[in-house]
Amino acid sequence: MRGIILAGGSGTRLRPLTSVHSKQLLPVYDKPMIYYPLSVLMQTGIREILIISTPEHLGAYRSLLGDGGRLGIRLEYAVQDQPKGLAEALLIGREFVGDEQVCLILGDNIFYGHGLPDMLRAEAARLDGCTLFGYPVSDPERYGVATVDEDGTILTLEEKPTAPRSNLAVTGLYLYDNDALDLAAGLAPSARQELEITDLNLRYVEQGRARLVNLGRGSAWFDTGTHDSLLEAATFVQVLEKRQGIRISCVEEVAYRMGYIDAEQLAALGGELSPSTSYGRYVLELAGAA
Repeated sequence: MRGIILAGGSGTRLRPLTSVHSKQLLPVYDKPMIYYPLSVLMQTGIREILIISTPEHLGAYRSLLGDGGRLGIRLEYAVQDQPKGLAEALLIGREFVGDEQVCLILGDNIFYGHGLPDMLRAEAARLDGCTLFGYPVSDPERYGVATVDEDGTILTLEEKPTAPRSNLAVTGLYLYDNDALDLAAGLAPSARQELEITDLNLRYVEQGRARLVNLGRGSAWFDTGTHDSLLEAATFVQVLEKRQGIRISCVEEVAYRMGYIDAEQLAALGGELSPSTSYGRYVLELAGAA
């Protein structure tokens, strides 16, 4: 399975923060926002990842992450000239994905849960069609909303309905088989001239090959597209890290835990981060305890 992080868009809801910066490079407490979706893909066992961003910001991602070799993964980069819908990521990444399955994740979505990595690996292994991930919300009219049967098969899927049939919002994490590439290519642009991800998912619903996993209790999901949600996510990370003495979505630790790098390589990464920072000390201490 290949991974795609969509880190494009203009971030209009976060201006002036995004007037000169890419939204997915903004800090969420102690690390860049993109570390969070990147760690999700790495924990799923995905080591070949494409990052899609705007022409003016792609260089910053290259400077931050390089080719991924330091983390034991392979990163490639591609440009999305204009925000033409989430499903366009599959067209941009078609050659990169090849004949593999694909996990698409939005660069401004943050996921956390103790059992989340194991669950994602299990879902990737059993993928047959499309698997979406839902989260109960109090304002479902702001999201894509799904209803499911007792087995998790999606029965209905609506984008920002005025009268939602459930409170299950579809999050920005999607698992697709290789058919998604052709299905995305066959989508008609919406009234906004965008290739809508809900339209793609509905193709799978029509075929009876769309499942939804309810993340529910024990997990946290943040769509950090507004100032309030960005602050809420940062506060969540700060509280959890300080109380438990851990680091959420520390990509260096994820690479080590997944066996992508060894303790010596981890220590080298910690040295580059600088022991004068709590983040750098955490990585160095982890390497020393290995």
